Amino acid sequence: MRTVIFDLDGTLADTSGDLIAAANACFRHMGLGDILHPRLDAGVALRGGRRMLSVGLERVTLFDAATVDQYYPFLLDAYAQAIDTHTVLYPGAMEAVEALRSDGFGVGICTNKPEGLADLLLTRMGVRGAFASLVGADTLPVRKPDPEPLREAARRAGGDPARCLLVGDSDTDRNTARAAGVPCALVTFGPSGEDMAALEPEALVATFAELPAIAARLVAP
Repeated sequence: MRTVIFDLDGTLADTSGDLIAAANACFRHMGLGDILHPRLDAGVALRGGRRMLSVGLERVTLFDAATVDQYYPFLLDAYAQAIDTHTVLYPGAMEAVEALRSDGFGVGICTNKPEGLADLLLTRMGVRGAFASLVGADTLPVRKPDPEPLREAARRAGGDPARCLLVGDSDTDRNTARAAGVPCALVTFGPSGEDMAALEPEALVATFAELPAIAARLVAP
């Protein structure tokens, strides 16, 4: 079976608001107040929890790797408690997923969010059942840009890892697809959308309505 494997944060859903809220909870616990801005720092949020902590501490000249390590579990706990307060699926995301499934593609997710949190979020949003696989940052001993999580997501979705398309929003996704030897489509509607063309993916996705045709073109029958 052919598969289309999605990144989650910044690709299927805008999770930045809840991620920033969790990071700011850490900063408040440190006595620093809210450092990250919900809108201006959306791109930082979608690079993950450790990146948010690092950027925030750098801004107040208090960066220390040990502090990031110390507060990362605190951030994950805060995020789990309010994981779907601000998060929204991007327009047309689930319609594209259903169209792909109707066209005979297996559909899954490969994310660098911890698997348990990704599963919780998708379940809360009522869409977990639409995806045949979910591989997170801690599902395997390696994470993206190592190609094995992508290959495993394709296998768990019932597909051939060599016949898949990765849909993402970052250089991490581009590098993962390249390492796996499969095409990559990068969305341009996220916070870093203007930077996607420079990564030279096989396709750019301006709206999810374009994706079924892109998948049909890029993944061999």
